[in-house]
Amino acid sequence: MIAPALTIARYTLLEALRNRLLWLLLLMAAGAVAVSGFLNELALTESRQLQAALLGAVLRLAAVFLVATFVVTSMAREANDKGLELLMALPLPRAVYLVGKLAGFGALALLPALLFGALGLFFAPPAQAALWAFSLLCECWIVAAFSVLCMLTLSQVLPALAAAFAFYLLARVIAVLQLLGHGAASVHSVSQQALNTGIDGLALLLPHLDQFTRSDWLVYHSGSAAELGAIAAQTAIYVALLTAAALFDLHRKAI
Repeated sequence: MIAPALTIARYTLLEALRNRLLWLLLLMAAGAVAVSGFLNELALTESRQLQAALLGAVLRLAAVFLVATFVVTSMAREANDKGLELLMALPLPRAVYLVGKLAGFGALALLPALLFGALGLFFAPPAQAALWAFSLLCECWIVAAFSVLCMLTLSQVLPALAAAFAFYLLARVIAVLQLLGHGAASVHSVSQQALNTGIDGLALLLPHLDQFTRSDWLVYHSGSAAELGAIAAQTAIYVALLTAAALFDLHRKAI
């Protein structure tokens, strides 16, 4: 069953390359470098640090946006062209199709991770740039897996994209929401306590993407092996959970 999954992954990656996704990544990288360079000229102090922080933030958002958008639109196009029905008619387990698609999207995420990580070499040592690039790859893998789940569940492009971006935004800011909620020590109302409990519960379910692809690794070179291990562990757990949920939903579909 490995060969069919690899074939599906290969054609998924070929679809991305034929859609000029690599050129779009290069264009976004050039635009981010140009904007950060412009702000570098305007800054009075710590101009290089400002450029590195801005470039890292813009490239991270660009990578996640492109990966999520491609995953959703690719699966929508496949469903509209009846390609999914054709694959499901073959004597293959549905898990093979899902693993093949996820492997293809995972290989696609290597493109922005490698390209944008190479830009990080201009601001940070190779070890820090490699940590930043690996973290970006893990972040894109989680977003890609969640986007697949959204598309299988919602079946429409706009709701799936909205859910994927909402998931990413919440995972990015959930730690800040916790700090704000628990920082209101003077408020002891029942509603505030209920809100804090809800935020804490949400934080248990979401990956802490605020710990991923941090700009301070490029600015202050503060990344460590412990952070690398935590990122890898979170990625493995959430990709496995999202894959299991997507497989359950795929088996539930009557195609």
